[in-house]
Amino acid sequence: MIELAFLGTSASAPSVRRGLSAAMVSHRDRRFLVDCGEGTQRQLLKSGLGFKRLDTILLTHGHLDHILGLGGLISTFARWEAIEDVRIVGGQWALDRVRSLMEVVFGTGEPPYSITYQAVAPGPCLDYDDLQVIAFPVRHRGPGCFGYLFEERERRPFLVEKAEALGVPPGPERAALVRGEAVTLASGVVVTPEEVLGPSRKGTRLAFVGDTANTGMLLEHVRGADTLVIESTYVDAERDLARRFGHITAGEAARLARDANVTNLILTHISRRHSDTEVLAEAQAVFPQTSVARDFDSFRVSAAD
Repeated sequence: MIELAFLGTSASAPSVRRGLSAAMVSHRDRRFLVDCGEGTQRQLLKSGLGFKRLDTILLTHGHLDHILGLGGLISTFARWEAIEDVRIVGGQWALDRVRSLMEVVFGTGEPPYSITYQAVAPGPCLDYDDLQVIAFPVRHRGPGCFGYLFEERERRPFLVEKAEALGVPPGPERAALVRGEAVTLASGVVVTPEEVLGPSRKGTRLAFVGDTANTGMLLEHVRGADTLVIESTYVDAERDLARRFGHITAGEAARLARDANVTNLILTHISRRHSDTEVLAEAQAVFPQTSVARDFDSFRVSAAD
């Protein structure tokens, strides 16, 4: 299971009810901040999520409404928070702009805080035992724009009843079997993983797309996702305007979700010109399993059966 919390859901500029783009993705003891618009650190405090273990930041692109909050957030980390270093992941253009922002905050030279800048290319960018984060290209205004697929690795469930019947005690022996290792019990009996592990189950898949001017190039990257998060700055009646500024409509997002066979669609980056009801109605007419995110909304993403 992957948890998702929205901290800012407004397009381009904040509104009374919506802050600028930022979201928290959590998996077990790891937390990832996706984008960091102006005011994100206040949203983190207001949401109750706080700063603990917040050491990885993924940037979808380098526009100011998605990165400007890093100035205040990193400054706070450097002064008060017990986080030794932070890794900022994104396209090279976005990272170059963040470096310039850090010079404004800390002055020229190396900042008094450990910041790792990781430039990404299409493909896996973060790799853990139970989770992989894969970057994929997105077309927007400016180079080096990316979406991210959070993908749990396939796993075989541990069958407690079978383990107990075989006399496998709780503890290291069960952990070894989960890792795929055979164990020898105190009685001398050898138990193999095949005896206590069920059939392989696919992991949860969350696809996160920031601003985008195109959905066709995203189809294969988000196909089959349990949840797709994507912008919906415009509605279909404004399609020409969307093209002009490098965005998509709520209807286009819904058609992508339908064609990619995703399970759930969450729309964000909402313009002040449109109500939630208007955006939701356009998308649900095409893809009923759609939600419009609001600041501080949270979702649990689980693999479809």
